[in-house]
Amino acid sequence: MSTNAPALPDAFLRAPLAHRAYWDLAQARPENSRAAIRAAVEAGYGIEIDVQLSRDGAAMVFHDYALDRLTEGKGAVNAQTAAALETIPLKAGDGRGMPQLSDVLDIVAGRAALLIEIKDQDGGLGANIGRLEQAVAMALTGYRGPVAVMSFNPHSVIQMAALAPDVPRGITTCDYAAEDWPMLNAAKRARLRAIPDYDAAGASFISHQAEDLSRARVADLKTRGAGVLCWTIRSRAQETRARRIAQNITFEGYAAEIPA
Repeated sequence: MSTNAPALPDAFLRAPLAHRAYWDLAQARPENSRAAIRAAVEAGYGIEIDVQLSRDGAAMVFHDYALDRLTEGKGAVNAQTAAALETIPLKAGDGRGMPQLSDVLDIVAGRAALLIEIKDQDGGLGANIGRLEQAVAMALTGYRGPVAVMSFNPHSVIQMAALAPDVPRGITTCDYAAEDWPMLNAAKRARLRAIPDYDAAGASFISHQAEDLSRARVADLKTRGAGVLCWTIRSRAQETRARRIAQNITFEGYAAEIPA
């Protein structure tokens, strides 16, 4: 753990974290929806959510950059105001649109660990960021439950250290395979793979790709006291393998067991 890092609360190392909340389309609970948030709380899980930026600067709880896959709308999320985004129905849901982060905080109300992934707004994990981080920090002002933020973009995590220094923060990490990151050149992928910004960000944890947990850098950070979470687990067998290294999982598609 970095010397200036707020510690990751123990709640993040107990109950498994429901990926994009406890979503299940068969139960009318789309990804990152209010219904999926409530279901996670009721089931006793922690919650992982994503935030994107609206045109007017609100933190919206949504994974994709475009509306097409998950909603009845089309086009870029950041081309619409928060009010408009709340009226575009999520597919297979209850007719409601995406929530703002402030709405989700009201729903959770400290009853579950809440891990917020700040989606990259630069386009290449660079420094052209700031508005979404400001919106997240503003929404979190006064929130008292166990909460932490993370991002693939280390600039976002560093910015959160300045905007909300008391909120635990981490870096979302992976093997940076070329086919998964076509917008990054080989040199940048190699740099990010080494997780070089952990200390500069004042991070206290990483959330690492489950298939890459054996990487030496992960072991090094864990030895130094970093919390090690992982993504995305989709079966009990995969969970068993991941827990040999990771201290907790982010899961979807099955009911993860909550440790006694």
